[in-house]
Amino acid sequence: MAVALIIAAAVGFAAAVQAGFLRNTFLHLVSVRAGRSITVDGALRIELLSWTPRITAERVVIGNPHWMPPGRTAEIGSLALVFEMPRLHHRFGVDSLSLIAASLHLVRDAEGRANWQWDDSTVPSADRKLAIVRSLAVPRAHVTLDDERRHLKFDGIASAESPPAGAQVRIWGEGDLNGHPASFEIKSDSLASASHQRPYHFSYTERSSGSHLEGEGVLPRPFDFNAMESTFAAGGEDLQDLYYLVGLRMINTGAYRLTGKLERDGLHVNFSDLSVHSGQSDMRGSVGIDSTRPRPQLDVKLESHLLRIADIGLRAAGRAPPDSGPPLLLSKATLRPAGFRKDDAAIVLHIDQVELTRLKLQNVAAKGALDHGVLTVQSLSGHLLGGEAQGRGKLDVNQDPALADVDLKLTGLELAQMRHKEGNTTPGTPPPIEGTLRARIRVSGRGNSIHEVAATSNGSVTAVVPHGTVRDSLAELAGMDLRALGLLMSKDKHDTALRCAIAIFKDHDGTLTAQAFVADTEPVLLTGSGQIQLDTETLDLALRGEPKSLRLFHWRSPILIKGTLLHPSIDVQAHKLEIVDTGKAKDADCDALMASVDSEDARTPQKALFTTPPSTR
Repeated sequence: MAVALIIAAAVGFAAAVQAGFLRNTFLHLVSVRAGRSITVDGALRIELLSWTPRITAERVVIGNPHWMPPGRTAEIGSLALVFEMPRLHHRFGVDSLSLIAASLHLVRDAEGRANWQWDDSTVPSADRKLAIVRSLAVPRAHVTLDDERRHLKFDGIASAESPPAGAQVRIWGEGDLNGHPASFEIKSDSLASASHQRPYHFSYTERSSGSHLEGEGVLPRPFDFNAMESTFAAGGEDLQDLYYLVGLRMINTGAYRLTGKLERDGLHVNFSDLSVHSGQSDMRGSVGIDSTRPRPQLDVKLESHLLRIADIGLRAAGRAPPDSGPPLLLSKATLRPAGFRKDDAAIVLHIDQVELTRLKLQNVAAKGALDHGVLTVQSLSGHLLGGEAQGRGKLDVNQDPALADVDLKLTGLELAQMRHKEGNTTPGTPPPIEGTLRARIRVSGRGNSIHEVAATSNGSVTAVVPHGTVRDSLAELAGMDLRALGLLMSKDKHDTALRCAIAIFKDHDGTLTAQAFVADTEPVLLTGSGQIQLDTETLDLALRGEPKSLRLFHWRSPILIKGTLLHPSIDVQAHKLEIVDTGKAKDADCDALMASVDSEDARTPQKALFTTPPSTR
């Protein structure tokens, strides 16, 4: 009897709604079930007493769910929804959905909550199987998207169609994506034959600003978008342009090719088999993202066979300003601090060879961590000119421009392995200078590129060559006397001892000023002075040689080192001629010079690198 009464009540309610009564009650029940307000300002027709219940409505407004700020998710001129009632061999479902003259306002915040989701993504919920829509028709809907999590902003037109005859689903559109024109297309399996019991396949293409992105994927549990697998490939003229498709800030490059695989399982996302090539440079590896924490945690593992600095930056992309001047040694490739503030990361990097214009670093390995906007390079090592480079550093991206602190040690560098200008050496000819160099660079600066940091840096640079050899003609050239001219004219290749050489530079606001500059050879004692402007990378140095023995016709002529770090030049400026120079210069006290370098290091000992103020943590 009770069952009969319940059935009778349900049928009576359905009949009343279908007759046009209880309109407001029905809309209230639907709003409660949907978890958001739903209003109908036009006609509303409801047919419930059928195996295919139908709802048609005009001027429908769907509000945001309670976990989002007040607002509208959708405004629909005309809506038609046909259900399929459960019966033998049939589950409850949606036979067809049609949205005419629709405007969709899609929003997702930085925590991943979106107004198009059925539930609050930050609150655990039971695994539910949503009803499958068997036929879909959405012609030319106006769509706006503001996705803080993926840094995407879209304003354009999108259409969707899935004919009931079993054809593929097609969703396509065009508009303004992150400030640039873009178009996209998605194709997927037929909805008519889709099932919760088997995977659902799809493919996609996107184009914007000369870059394109395409791929194929599968939903293992249709239509649960929290589980997804996809392969992808992208290409274009500049890797930075991918921002206009995926919302990720990257560096400028020349023409590139990127491939990889995406796997998503709830709040865990893994990018594997990543591979990108641009110019002669390559990079491969994986990136895992764990979003179960308040701050997403990234696990980044990258490796490369060759990384050329010339392959990155605005110049590589062909986008350097016309007045950018000649190429520089220090890269101007920029990062955007805001992109590093929301995530934490553990980073492991290995590069077989880094090509820095005229220098090459081998077996570069780095390990670092990003924590609340501070990137700490815990260890950095590599091989350079037969020696080793070791360093550490910090980069605080809570500030813009970023604050950088670098401590780099170079040991055992073989000067004989340095490249010299083509045409200045003959095959088989000994190098003009030999010896081992050790140096230390400790600077702090502000900037979003290596060049900007150097141009604003403060600190010190020291370099020492404990002993070695130098071509006799070069040593004598600093004295500019009769013997030097004779050695140069005869192209003499004999060497003389380099007893020691030291250089101590103070760095202030990007200007390196020589505090001490001495090179002691057997025939000549050389001293130097001057500056290096790191902003323009220009050289303004002078070397003066004092002979240690009798010289005839000695010009008091400093050697001027001009030009840039990348293209230095040498000039001789004659001032005064001495017919006879008795050669009063003495051997330098190399032990004392070495001690002065050590004391310079002691005055600025290896310190704890800068700490981030509490207000930025």
